[in-house]
Amino acid sequence: MNKKTLTRILIGLIIIVAVGTVITYFTMQEEKPWLAFYIACCGGVLVFNFLISLFLVNKNFKK
Repeated sequence: MNKKTLTRILIGLIIIVAVGTVITYFTMQEEKPWLAFYIACCGGVLVFNFLISLFLVNKNFKK
């Protein structure tokens, strides 16, 4: 896999997780606010980890 492919995959994962987190948060906010907050925190951690991975991919593929 080259840098461009890995970058596209990571950006796609970031978008999918962020959109899913927001939809789930607003869906569950009324009935279980504590669970909605927990899901938002987990989604944020995943997005942050994907951003770190994106930075490391771009750093390691200097050619």
